[in-house]
Amino acid sequence: MKQSILIVDDNEMMREFLANYLCKKFLVNTVGSGTEAINYLSSRKIPDLVITDLNMPLMNGHILLDKIKNNSVFAHIPVIILSGLKESSSRIKCLQAGAKDFIIKPFNPEELELRVSRTLKAA
Repeated sequence: MKQSILIVDDNEMMREFLANYLCKKFLVNTVGSGTEAINYLSSRKIPDLVITDLNMPLMNGHILLDKIKNNSVFAHIPVIILSGLKESSSRIKCLQAGAKDFIIKPFNPEELELRVSRTLKAA
């Protein structure tokens, strides 16, 4: 059975690109905000991995990561940050908060797929 991934990004084109690329190996669901991600998780749809952007309206990726990692039901879910923020301080903040990886946009899709696979094997 394929492992499942929840992609969280407010950019519809990015969500579609990621879903189309990753669906060959994984079951992929997408949402457009951190709020939608929490609603998705709260409906007892627990993915094997979450990939999230940081800069989103309503609830940004930092808040989403915090909500996932500080919830006893969701804390085990590995989170990969996929963001255009290049500052080392952003990467450090996310990794300290519990993110398993931080990938900077633009990115190589093959590298993303390898990092996703590696993260899922380690989980």
